[in-house]
Amino acid sequence: MNSFKAIVVKENNREVTYGLENVTINDLSEGEVVIKVAYSSVNYKDMLAVQTKGGVIRNYPMIPGIDLSGTVVSSSDNRFHKGQNVIVTGFSMGMTHTGGFSEYARIPANWIVPLPEGLSLKEAMVFGTAGFTAALSIMALEKNGMSPDKNPNILVTGSTGGVGSIALKILSQIGYKNINALIRKESQATVAQSLGATNIIHADELGENNKPLNKQTYHYVLDTVGGEVASAIIPQLYYSGSMSLCGNAGGIQLSTTVLPLILRGINLLGIDSVNVPIEERDSIWTKMANEWNITKTTLSREISLEELPETINDVKNGKHLGRTIVKL
Repeated sequence: MNSFKAIVVKENNREVTYGLENVTINDLSEGEVVIKVAYSSVNYKDMLAVQTKGGVIRNYPMIPGIDLSGTVVSSSDNRFHKGQNVIVTGFSMGMTHTGGFSEYARIPANWIVPLPEGLSLKEAMVFGTAGFTAALSIMALEKNGMSPDKNPNILVTGSTGGVGSIALKILSQIGYKNINALIRKESQATVAQSLGATNIIHADELGENNKPLNKQTYHYVLDTVGGEVASAIIPQLYYSGSMSLCGNAGGIQLSTTVLPLILRGINLLGIDSVNVPIEERDSIWTKMANEWNITKTTLSREISLEELPETINDVKNGKHLGRTIVKL
């Protein structure tokens, strides 16, 4: 290969800019496996990566994109071979290691998952990091007792965003009936219902977040927002209920007391999708490729690298719905 296209983020005089450029293999970070990228996707962290003081990229220039799917071009690691389809999400990709918004990527072998049977390269990025995070969140809640047999009252925050939209679809597909979707705008209601929500909750209906204990309303919560939203929900969990937390779009601070934890025995479950051990990822992606495969019915659209800035702005301004995949 000679030169190829990539989004490159640069810093000059403490101001961050980004755009489409021609790069070469020498511009990519080191790794044992070279991949011809088929698809990437747009995540909240990707939006932060191209902002001044976004807190994602430490060293410039950098190619962003925290996930990708593609085909192995060459490998010095015998676990992977030319022509093999693979997935990469998380670790340091798109942060300190050049990422998926590029026609080619060079990746450490220990970050790579073989594409599971039943999933196409495109479908893998309809899931992407957002879907992987949604799956981890649901698994954590089920490990803490959530089951369709118990008919629990579930709340999904950020319900029309990347993680939330996929979570709604998976929960609905695997048999949950009482799925509440938290929305900020009335226009999101129809979208959330189409994704599987059985009830719509408006953000201003959450109640005061300064009460140590509120009415017990939700058995399980899949929170993607953090901040004031998460703070307002914690006092509304049922006795022995659980809440997963995976995002900070609403802020990084929690304003709460110990009372819900010590008087109701609730569980707060932190979800990290970045550094999940590679040996655990195969089984998670296999589940997503089979009984949890919602890629044909979830809300998604496809764009090119050239169209990426417009989508990034939509994410930044809270206008983005569902999943956007980037075709390379």
